[in-house]
Amino acid sequence: MTAIKHALQRDIFTPNDERLLSIVNVCKAGKKKKNCFLCATVTTERPVQVKVVKVKKSDKGDFYKRQIAWALRDLAVVDAKDAIKENPEFDLHFEKIYKWVASSTAEKNAFISCIWKLNQRYLRKKIDFVNVSSQLLEELPKVTEESVPSGENQSVTGGDEEVVDEYQELNAREEQDIEIMMEGCECAISNAEAFAEKLSRELQVLDGANIQSIMASEKQVNILMKLLDEALKEVDQIELKLSSYEEMLQSVKEQMNQISESNHLIHLSNTNNVKLLSEIEFLVNHMDLAKGHIKALQEGDLASSRGIEACTNAADALLQCMNVALRPGHDMLLAVQQQQQRFSDLREHFARRLASHLNNVFVQQGHDQSSTLAQHSVELTLPNHHPFHRDLLRYAKLMEWLKSTDYGKYEGLTKNYMDYLSRLYEREIKDFFEVAKIKMTGTTKESKKFGLHGSSGKLTGSTSSLNKLSVQSSGNRRSQSSSLLDMGNMSASDLDVADRTKFDKIFEQVLSELEPLCLAEQDFISKFFKLQQHPSMPGTVTEADDLDGGLLSRQHNSGTALPVSSEKDMIRQMMTKIFRCIEPELNNLIALGDKIDSFNSLYMLVKMSHHVWTAQNVDPASFLSTTLGNVLVTVKRNFDKCISNQIRQMEEVKISKKSKVGILPFVAEFEEFAGLAESIFKNAERRGDLDKAYTKLIRGVFVNVEKVANESQKTPRDVVMMENFHHIFATLSRLKISCLEAEKKEAKQKYTDHLQSYVIYSLGQPLEKLNHFFEGVEARVAQGIREEEVSYQLAFNKQELRKVIKEYPGKEVKKGLDNLYKKVDKHLCEEENLLQVVWHSMQDEFIRQYKHFEGLIARCYPGSGVTMEFTIQDILDYCSSIAQSH
Repeated sequence: MTAIKHALQRDIFTPNDERLLSIVNVCKAGKKKKNCFLCATVTTERPVQVKVVKVKKSDKGDFYKRQIAWALRDLAVVDAKDAIKENPEFDLHFEKIYKWVASSTAEKNAFISCIWKLNQRYLRKKIDFVNVSSQLLEELPKVTEESVPSGENQSVTGGDEEVVDEYQELNAREEQDIEIMMEGCECAISNAEAFAEKLSRELQVLDGANIQSIMASEKQVNILMKLLDEALKEVDQIELKLSSYEEMLQSVKEQMNQISESNHLIHLSNTNNVKLLSEIEFLVNHMDLAKGHIKALQEGDLASSRGIEACTNAADALLQCMNVALRPGHDMLLAVQQQQQRFSDLREHFARRLASHLNNVFVQQGHDQSSTLAQHSVELTLPNHHPFHRDLLRYAKLMEWLKSTDYGKYEGLTKNYMDYLSRLYEREIKDFFEVAKIKMTGTTKESKKFGLHGSSGKLTGSTSSLNKLSVQSSGNRRSQSSSLLDMGNMSASDLDVADRTKFDKIFEQVLSELEPLCLAEQDFISKFFKLQQHPSMPGTVTEADDLDGGLLSRQHNSGTALPVSSEKDMIRQMMTKIFRCIEPELNNLIALGDKIDSFNSLYMLVKMSHHVWTAQNVDPASFLSTTLGNVLVTVKRNFDKCISNQIRQMEEVKISKKSKVGILPFVAEFEEFAGLAESIFKNAERRGDLDKAYTKLIRGVFVNVEKVANESQKTPRDVVMMENFHHIFATLSRLKISCLEAEKKEAKQKYTDHLQSYVIYSLGQPLEKLNHFFEGVEARVAQGIREEEVSYQLAFNKQELRKVIKEYPGKEVKKGLDNLYKKVDKHLCEEENLLQVVWHSMQDEFIRQYKHFEGLIARCYPGSGVTMEFTIQDILDYCSSIAQSH
């Protein structure tokens, strides 16, 4: 085994700077026995690494090879199987369990003992040795790195190496000496016993020489012993001196310890003082309110700009002091508690002063504005609230402070402001609308007719009387306007246009005055009450009071929060409370304008739509946008009602049985409506509503024109249709209404068709017998008789033709045409001026009939020489002279 160990050291471990300490011949348990060696090694360089290496003999030769290595630190358990009986089996637990069978129990025990010693010396690791005899686990002397001199650290196996293993490899010098010695003895190799005996004799000789040398040096030994005794005495004296020095240094050490402890306490005290000073400075800097601020909060002048500024700065400083983030433990200090209580008292006192002052300002504003109402009562203007807003905005920062510190008083101020301002605005707006109503109705007599009267400069309106006015038809409007001709030397149409223009200007002025008033108030509320920054309201939670506009609220008994949905909603609710009279007053004004003239709804629809569009572009959810949108719905209903009334009037129209029809009233009214609407709705936002109304009206006009034409007794149906559809076509052509292009074409077609029908019907009478004769000729041809054979028919021979033609000489034809002209003149109305158009059409139709008759004569009576008593030129001359004579 020693030779194998030497060979493994030389061939495998020395090249890797490793030292082989123990070896065991093993094979795996339970399998076909293939022997190998487990080796315990350590490295020769630091840090020392301890390994268990498996070495196996190569299959191709007699040399050994390294197969696998485990670090000893990865070994968890060594199981010897039996601590009492001899058993060559043992287990090593690395990452898995390896089961081995040693060639002998002695080798197994030596290997396990080596593993235990290496673990104790190098690893200090808790490896479990199971079923191992306690005799094998002898503890090694503990050799620490500090106890080994630095010069000896390079040798990891020196000193105690013989403890680990008895084997020690010869160094190079020893090997050289042995070789020299063996060369001096020829029998060293051939006869080992003779060589050993020779070495023994030489050793005995050396031992004897050594003893003699020792005995010779006995005197020197005695001298050395004396020197040692003297040295020991000197050492004792030095020890005594060192003991005295140590006692002296002990007292110094105690004093130094006391000084060190004292210095530590002083340092600790200084540290505490610095921290205490920092805390005091923090409290003083953040919770100390200047005397000037305290005075401003207690006695500051809230009426002057300088006083307001001082109070604002003081309030901000107080809020900062109250909101300072205290460090842990500060709130337990009595001084801090007292200061916080003082701040609370100051806040409460100043909040009361501020709320009382602002309430007085609100009340004073109501009195001041009331005194200026008289000068606005005769003008269509609303009082300007800008000075009041400007004065109040000086308190905006204080209101923000009040909102964050005392929401109850802030809410009370909000309610009081709405109460005072709603009464003030109600007086101003009602008086403003009364002036607007009087300006719309005109003179005092007219205003009394519409239920308005004035007394001592104080305007009052009877709104209920407006509801008693009856809706006047457009015919009544025209008759009333006609009765005023002597007064103004104006036509009825001119009066209507003037009144409507006046109404349009007044209505526009009303909206133009209300819009900036509402926007200015909304902007002021947003800035003064600080409602534009946060989405929800802080503070005490309330239930909405429906009787109070839904804004001001009562505190809930439970004290839990019921927040307003958003501050925009609060602004809108405040505006609704303050301007609650605007919507009903606008509705009353719209009702009055509609009763004065139903066409006023057109003006109101355009103006109101424009203002709603403008308001929605600024803020679709604002009070102004919502209110004007609600009023616009009312205006649109009145507009639809106006259209419905016109259609109903068309259906109810009655014509006189004794006079000619002419242009129907509703046709003229449609022309008036369309012309007025086109001038009003030019570039308007609500053009679509007008187009829908046009479609309804024009269909009603078409249907009722035909209805009246069918019922007409005095005027032929074709004349009624022709004149009215010509008027409609002319109106649509002049106004160029794009949505009625199809109706314009239809009106032209109807006019043309009925003109042609009327001309043909009328021309059958002047040459009646001749017309009947040729109708018979055409009937015979239609029955199959050839045209040249018609003259052989007894009733249609040449003699009968000449007889009929002689009845219509030129003089008689001219007389018949003259009578026809007079009859047409009686049928047609002067308003439309279609007489010359109809007469020219009749002339063309007469010439066409003349040519038709001549053509029949030429085809049916060829070579007869029969001709008419007059020519085409005669017809032209007759028609021209008749037209000129009339």
